[in-house]
Amino acid sequence: MYLLIELLAVFVLSICLSGCGARYTLPQEAIRKVPATQHPYKINGHIYYPLPSAQGFVEEGNASWYGKKFHGRPTASGEPYNMYAMTAAHRILPINTYVRVLNLENGREAVVRITDRGPFVKDRIIDLSYGAARRLGLIGSGVARVRIEALGEVESSPGTLRFKPHPDFEKGRFYVQIGAFLRPENAYALRRRMTKYYRGVVVSRQTQGAQTFYRVQIFAATNYNRARAFEAQLECLGFPNAFVVAR
Repeated sequence: MYLLIELLAVFVLSICLSGCGARYTLPQEAIRKVPATQHPYKINGHIYYPLPSAQGFVEEGNASWYGKKFHGRPTASGEPYNMYAMTAAHRILPINTYVRVLNLENGREAVVRITDRGPFVKDRIIDLSYGAARRLGLIGSGVARVRIEALGEVESSPGTLRFKPHPDFEKGRFYVQIGAFLRPENAYALRRRMTKYYRGVVVSRQTQGAQTFYRVQIFAATNYNRARAFEAQLECLGFPNAFVVAR
């Protein structure tokens, strides 16, 4: 699921530590033209909406890694996965975003480039290459608590690391889905129950093949991070499979 030389990761880390918000020139050989996967996509019945920009993105959660089984296979970026490169997969960050990853359990840091989509496991936020996982010291444990911070995105011209312009995320509307049913009466029963405690509980109808699903969703916030906090609250209240959706 990933690719880029380790030397570039060290270079990016050094320039990002020297200041914030500036445009940094990258070596010409590091500039790659790869197809970005910015369109919404569906995995296991869940629809994911990639962010138009990584600016200001910070997230904490569990990181995992994978290696030899996927070595050489194509990634979402169109590149073959190189298990020894400093790369990673994320569900919604733009492809070619550079991310600083801090292992909160041992203090180790690494800079990786997002080249693929994933992980599609409920309690993981990023999937690291073997090379990145080794630098962060999580090969043995397999999973570690991390903090990720977006540093910028590679552009083919003029060859700089910077953030792309983006709309005001405060204008978005985020919901948390708490259930999906084939029988509409079950969905509306859950909606009636939840409207006693929350406003903005809706049933969204969606057809997949020959089946129609009735998805119960609760309005969370107009900000992604606040929506994630609401998702965590609902998980604690007995909805372990709750997840954020955007409209």
